[in-house]
Amino acid sequence: MTALTRWIRRNLVVIAGLGTLAYLILPNVVVLVFSFNKPNGRFNYEWQRFSTDAWIDPCGVADLCGSLSLSLEIAIWATIGATVLGTMISFALARYRFRARPAVNSLIFLPMAMPEVVMAASLATLFLNMGVDFGFWTILIAHIMFCLSFVVTAVKARVMSMDPRLEQAAQDLYASPAQTFLRVTLPIAAPGIAAGALLSFALSFDDFIITNFNAGSTVTFPMFVWGSAQRGTPVQINVIGTAMFAVAVLCVLVGQLAGARRKRS
Repeated sequence: MTALTRWIRRNLVVIAGLGTLAYLILPNVVVLVFSFNKPNGRFNYEWQRFSTDAWIDPCGVADLCGSLSLSLEIAIWATIGATVLGTMISFALARYRFRARPAVNSLIFLPMAMPEVVMAASLATLFLNMGVDFGFWTILIAHIMFCLSFVVTAVKARVMSMDPRLEQAAQDLYASPAQTFLRVTLPIAAPGIAAGALLSFALSFDDFIITNFNAGSTVTFPMFVWGSAQRGTPVQINVIGTAMFAVAVLCVLVGQLAGARRKRS
């Protein structure tokens, strides 16, 4: 057995991990590269020549920044609604026993298990039967509905792993229920709540299928991208995608650095 073979066998897991990571990041690299392209026609699919025009004027395409701001607004409100409701549901399912608990547990996971098109069609049918006008509010309600399951999953796992003796110790030290929750329970559950909130934001901002069924004439950023692909994809879409990816990576790095600093202290 040669030295190279031994080295590969010893580092096979690391090599596989790096290869998988490179495969996942490759599309983002392509988006970054083509954000500096200046295509001759309407489609930004072939490299022509280097240009920073799209970065200088990211809102140069009509309605692009309007749809982007709408998607961000919906994602923020959907994250808040799903996180608040999901956290309360998680504590109820993890801490209390009631007759309908198994049924609620099963229903909570249904939106995660079923295809998005099924939930989208069901919500659209509900809104039509109720005579609700499609638009901002129907999108927001739909997004909260399908983000709720992901928040409950993240927060419930954190709550169930908590040591109840910590809360009992706070009560023995004459802490009120509110003080126990704010100073002991909530800080311990915070990582799960933050994970559910970040996941909700990403899912809401990125969603197309459920939004398309319940949007009416309202156009979010994913719908704008889909519509633009039919008649020519502007370079500014690559700019927005690259910027969003950079912000996400920055948030992850800040979180990792903050966690490492807490461990050292």
